[in-house]
Amino acid sequence: MTCRLGILLSGRGSNFEAIAAAIESGDLPNAQIAVVLSNKPEARGLETAKQKNIDTAVISSDTEILDALRKHRVDLVILAGYNRILSTELVNAYAQRMLNIHPSLLPAYGGKNMVGARVHQAVIAAAEKTSGCTVHLVTADVDAGPILGQASVDVDPGDTPETLAQKILQQEHALYPRVIRDYIQQLALLEKLPHASV
Repeated sequence: MTCRLGILLSGRGSNFEAIAAAIESGDLPNAQIAVVLSNKPEARGLETAKQKNIDTAVISSDTEILDALRKHRVDLVILAGYNRILSTELVNAYAQRMLNIHPSLLPAYGGKNMVGARVHQAVIAAAEKTSGCTVHLVTADVDAGPILGQASVDVDPGDTPETLAQKILQQEHALYPRVIRDYIQQLALLEKLPHASV
């Protein structure tokens, strides 16, 4: 059977697009995107999902998220640029079955206030030589869940938060689908996916 993914996003959804492309190309086998959810009705990712004939919904609470995930029989929740901290209830409902990608080499530059450009500004201000991205399991502690994969980039002397973000985003698009593929295989072997097997 196929692992059903639920994508949460708040913006353009470039990581969602990378995941969808990996599924379409066969690089992410035994997975399908069951639903794309957003707390922002204007999120570009919603329109992209509609163009791909993927179910979408605009949600305003974690209760609505949980209802939508259950309605679509989601096995694995993928945070792809979702800009709200999730409730403990929601995280616990999908314990070990919710992944996030963060634009730094965790545990460095993670936490509640470390989002988007703030991460890259902090990295540059600290004169770091490398940065990157991290895929991790979501837990009640923000950006503190077990790390599943990382990719690094050089921080060049002339880098701005914008140029660094672009370099890291390229790595995110390669890393996230690969980690999702490997994690689906791991969960299936452990028989932890109620709707999926590999």
